[in-house]
Formats: sequence, C-alpha cells, structure tokens
Amino acid sequence: IVACSSNTIQNQVVVYTSVDQIFSEPILDKFEAETGIEVLAVYDVEAAKTTGLVNRLIAEKNAPRADVWWNSEIIQTLVLKEKGVLAPYISPEFEAIPDIYRDPQGYWAGVGGRARVIIVNTERIGEPGTINSIYDLINPRWEGDLIGIAYPLFGTTATHAAALYAYLGPQEARDYFVNLVSHRVNVQDGNSIVRDLVANGTLAFGLTDTDDACGALMRGDPVAIIFPDQDDMGTLVIPGSVAMIAGAPHSEQAKILIDYLISARVERMLVEAGFSHIPIHQEVEVNETCISTQSIRGMDVEFSQVYGFTEILQTELREIFLR
Repeated sequence: IVACSSNTIQNQVVVYTSVDQIFSEPILDKFEAETGIEVLAVYDVEAAKTTGLVNRLIAEKNAPRADVWWNSEIIQTLVLKEKGVLAPYISPEFEAIPDIYRDPQGYWAGVGGRARVIIVNTERIGEPGTINSIYDLINPRWEGDLIGIAYPLFGTTATHAAALYAYLGPQEARDYFVNLVSHRVNVQDGNSIVRDLVANGTLAFGLTDTDDACGALMRGDPVAIIFPDQDDMGTLVIPGSVAMIAGAPHSEQAKILIDYLISARVERMLVEAGFSHIPIHQEVEVNETCISTQSIRGMDVEFSQVYGFTEILQTELREIFLR
C-alpha cells in the first residue's frame, strides 16, 4: 500500500510505520475492515529502518502527507516531537498505559514492548549461560569475528546505544563501543541479519531484539536467548510508540487509528504474532513458549534522558564505526 498526496478521499488515514510489515500490515488490514476507513501505509526497509521515515516526516513537516506515526521504537519519536512534527492527542486508551510509556502531554503513547537480548548459537557455545552480559561482546575470550551487532546508528540498536550513554555516562559508553570495534565485532545492517548469522553458525552470538530472537527459536534453530546483565545494569526494554502528525490531513480518522493501535487488544495481537514479548498493558499475558519474561530486570533509564544523548551518539559512533 502506498500513500498518495491527494486528500480528496476523506474517509482514509495515512500511516508511516517502521514496525515490520509482516506484523503491522495484518493489524492495519483488520482496522480497515472493521472501521471502513481506508488505510494507506508507508513501510520502511530494514537497513534505514526508522531513520528513513523520520527524515521523510521532517521533510514533509510544512505540508504533511502522513496522519499517524507508528514506530517500532521510541527515540526517533522523541526526535519528531522535538522537531515539532507531532501533535498532542490524549486518547481514551491513554490511562491504561503506565506513565513511563506515555508522553505526559499526549505527544506519543507506547505499545508492544521488546527487549534487547543476546542470541547464542548452542552448537558453537555449548554452555550459552556463560554469555550473560553485553560486556561479553568485548571479552578477549571471544575476540574475533564471532560476535555480531546491527549498526548502532539505526533502530533499536541506536536506542540501546543511547541508553548505555545515559546509564554508564558518555566516557564509559564511548569506551565500550571503541572496544567493540577493536574486538572486530561483526557489524550488520539489521537485527534480523545478526539473528540469522547466529542461527546458521556464522556467528557465535550477537545482540538483537526479542522478536527476532524468538523467531529463530520458534523455527527450530540451535539458539538460546539471554537477557543480559540481570545482576546489575539490567536489560533494556524498548516500547513501540504511536503519535499524531501535526497538521494531519485526516485528523479525525487519525484519532480513531491511534485509539486502535495503542489498545490492549492490538498489543495482544502483537504478542500473539511474536512481535512483542514485553507487553505494556498489564492485562496482556505473554505466551512463554519462547521465553519467560515474568522476572526481567529492566535497565533503569528514563527515555527523556536517553534521547538527550542521541545527537552526541550519532557523531561519536559514526566516527568510531565508519572511520
């Protein structure tokens, strides 16, 4: 489905989304069937992921084509808020969402939480539990092309990097990424690529998201999933986010779609589809056939603090990884 610039058809809504099409399209199709509102969706590719759509929304700020922004993570949504691309809308569904996962002014609401995990090939590492920290990625024991991450300039990997800057402090975080490069970490275009390289044994282990990791486990690949740093720093949990575009051409339809997307019902669909394993709504139960998330220790960071490090992170990590 491709968005068009014509606004002559009023009973429609244009959504830009970085949520993988395999997960987002069935939900948008169901919304369209139930409401009669035509959904025009623009999806993004894995490599550019959220960044490509964010740049497009910023470029269209003075003549917006999109009505709703549905993001697979949170930091780039905060970028759009800062740039004045978003408009506040407090949905009737807002109160069911915990404070940490919603903007107090209504500029965004969370849905479909995922966690950053280490995926381990159990044929290459017989005792996967010995890998239990992000610091194992810079352990001299594993030095070489055994370890993978996605470029920390895009998507959830960039969010994770910014969270490390917020939690560890800029110098310690920068040193960590310098060490990743010196240990010849294998840098790929996306989390799903890291997942596949671990699954087929090209890499021994790597960082990815719960949805990608569980996809490998559920298809029978020889992998184990580790929630890192449970004894201290904790695992970063990243919510998806939904927001209204300022000057949305179809604002009333946009509100209806936002109400739908941030509901417990849709989050349940995201869990059942295997996208989310850390739901935001308390009443949404997790299918633990992949992993148990009942006692996960999350990283104690505020997303506003994480966002504060995005600019310096982009500058420093480009220098470190793209030199």
